[in-house]
Amino acid sequence: MDIKVLGTLAVREHGVSVTPTAPKPRQVLALLALHADQVVPVSALIEELWAGAPPPSARTTLQTYVLQLRALIATALEQGAAAGEGGEGTQGRRTPKDVLVTLPGGYLLNSGGGTSDVREFDRLAGMGYRAMDAGDFPGAARLLRDALSLWSGPAFADVHGGIQLDMETRRLEETRLCALDQRIEADLRIGRHRELLAELTVLASRYRTHENLHGQFMLALHRSGRRGEALDVYQRLRGTLVRELGIEPSAALRRLQRSILMAAPENSVDAAKSDGERLARVG
Repeated sequence: MDIKVLGTLAVREHGVSVTPTAPKPRQVLALLALHADQVVPVSALIEELWAGAPPPSARTTLQTYVLQLRALIATALEQGAAAGEGGEGTQGRRTPKDVLVTLPGGYLLNSGGGTSDVREFDRLAGMGYRAMDAGDFPGAARLLRDALSLWSGPAFADVHGGIQLDMETRRLEETRLCALDQRIEADLRIGRHRELLAELTVLASRYRTHENLHGQFMLALHRSGRRGEALDVYQRLRGTLVRELGIEPSAALRRLQRSILMAAPENSVDAAKSDGERLARVG
């Protein structure tokens, strides 16, 4: 099974789509796919589908959606077997109930050792973070760039999510932002400040209260000989933070601004970090 949720939802068995078009079964599959090979409780699926007001027939209706998904899986398994992609003899071939498994208290989508873009993202990002910790900035930049390339848009972009999926979407977006932050930092460490300017221009506009991205933008501009523009970025961020959140920029960002004002060395962010502080995201 091939599972993609970092963008539009796409779940394939033997290369055949098992992704339904109907909204409710699509929600069920999305939550199962995100937690592939793990039990998803019935209670979580019911909360996803009906929030705090499930109908009396909620469990029966959920079972109907599961049957609809199994029908799609059955078609995919049949087409895979006809194409000789089963990989097992008739006795060992998977059935729809082997793929979408009913267990006490919930359901499990058995990927059969297949691929998941979320799992691959976590694997690559984890390797990238470890490379950062080891001081291998070129390796970290490469690994984190590979991890981020798995995203084709917002997670579950074409799924109308409920409480559970909305929460998971926010969590996944936070993991993406963390990886993006570290990839940009790795690129700055290897001197790619000019190459980052276009990307950081867009990011600073999109994430208007994200302090670390703005700090990285300031540093990239400063290293590119655009000191005045770097200071303008700080003033715009400060205005947004004060106006919308009623707070001042962090101490680390204020030190970075002072360093640029004083035309400090290019590693002024490292100087800020030496005080044990990290430019932090707000908002």
